[in-house]
Amino acid sequence: MKKIVLFASGSGTNAENIIVHFNKGSQSNVVAVFTNNPHAKVVERAKNRKVKTLIFSKEELLQGLILQQLKDIQPDLIVLAGFLLKFPEHIVKEFPNKIINIHPALLPNFGGKGMYGMNVHKAVLENKEKETGITIHYVNEHYDEGGIIFQQSVNIEECTTPEQIAEKVHELEHEFFPLVIERLITNH
Repeated sequence: MKKIVLFASGSGTNAENIIVHFNKGSQSNVVAVFTNNPHAKVVERAKNRKVKTLIFSKEELLQGLILQQLKDIQPDLIVLAGFLLKFPEHIVKEFPNKIINIHPALLPNFGGKGMYGMNVHKAVLENKEKETGITIHYVNEHYDEGGIIFQQSVNIEECTTPEQIAEKVHELEHEFFPLVIERLITNH
């Protein structure tokens, strides 16, 4: 059985979608959800799905406690699903090509520090883009600069609000993120 660990900071819809996908008799399983936000909805979603949840502080992430927890688990893949902190270099080095992230735009556009969630969708709208999408990429020591694994675009010409764009992007995330994870973990 291959082990997946999720990191999330917010509502956890992607995390829950991934948990449901892999807990349907798959050869892989989500064994833990890590979050830096004790009030995040992802905590409740993970508990409802009977997945171990670990809440930690930014200091614990940076000082090596989380690295040790990950070494104890030995995950086959670490998935950032709406995780807002920069992933520390010491963890990236310990798990090369085993950490992936999903970004709510077509990188390299609209990436980098501060570009997450509605900030991305507002920037896409303000830039009058005709399409946006998702990018699933490996995590390295820089925000949104790791090797691109998968991209999918969607037309947003009829969208007039960031919320409308977010809805279209969420549909892509929910459809494709579990499938890309499955492909990656099967080939690892």
